Amino acid sequence: MSASISVIIPNHNGSATLGTCLHSLFSSPVQPSEVIVVDDCSSDGSVDIIRRFPCRLVRLEQHSGAAKARNAGARASSGEALLFIDADCVVQEDTLARAATAHLKNPDCVIGGSYTPVAHDDSFYSTFQSVFINHSEFRNDPPDYIASHAMLIGRDVFMKSGGFPEDFMPILEDVEFSHRLKRAGVRLMMDSTILVRHIFNFDLKKSLRNAMRKSKYWTGYSLGNSDLMQDSGTASLELKINVISGCLLWLFLCFYALSHDGVFLSSALIIGLVNLVVSRKLILAFFRAKGPMFGILATLYYCFIYPWPVIAGGLSGTLVYFQQRRAVS
Repeated sequence: MSASISVIIPNHNGSATLGTCLHSLFSSPVQPSEVIVVDDCSSDGSVDIIRRFPCRLVRLEQHSGAAKARNAGARASSGEALLFIDADCVVQEDTLARAATAHLKNPDCVIGGSYTPVAHDDSFYSTFQSVFINHSEFRNDPPDYIASHAMLIGRDVFMKSGGFPEDFMPILEDVEFSHRLKRAGVRLMMDSTILVRHIFNFDLKKSLRNAMRKSKYWTGYSLGNSDLMQDSGTASLELKINVISGCLLWLFLCFYALSHDGVFLSSALIIGLVNLVVSRKLILAFFRAKGPMFGILATLYYCFIYPWPVIAGGLSGTLVYFQQRRAVS
């Protein structure tokens, strides 16, 4: 006995990766009962790619965002369970089999998978991001949220929930959805065997821009919920300590360069060591993913550079949040 699974993929101008995504699904040893691609008013030839595969195409007439696309896909589905992935995700050979087994064992739960540690495109910045997300999403069980790049949920549970919020931020709709389900008493759980390989195509600029964007919206959402220091997935306490440590580390190093006072150098070393201890599991994940050279470079990037776009995004999100509050009042 196996669960019938509808795979739902929102797509907006994803032609660069969508063909790879769909090829992986239809090459899987275990086939889903259906694959539904919801095209969110693409203008890049995505529809032609979709039509080359035996999947269902649902078209939105106006660009409406991933939340509305996922909801439209769920309404069009017929499977017992829904597996949400993205158009830049590549399922592994056992992803669908693992998902079917997981749903049969816990049909009333929302089950989360994540990215493989090594990204599909496997550049330094892409695999850095993939390791970071894999580590962050699996570090707590039960999780604070389930990400929609690998979310498995019973269709009945999803339909009763009301679906993803369509009038919301451009991102984090899966976080709001997860929090709403938790408040309703639905259990969230992670399954480390359900993995998809993500196509990031990150370089330094894209990595920094992604960190800033995520931080901006996370900060605004967290301020609205009064839980800014919540240990939540990629917005973990581990990351927040790294951001504070990175800021202080650079500050003390600048003071030392100006004054040559050894107290500032000692303080910087102590802060750096404390941060390495706090982040030790993530650092080990960097080393496990690609070996010593990658581990060293990823640790340096995470500790010395990555905090700055997170800080910039956090400040931007704080400013937008209080501007919106003043506008409402």
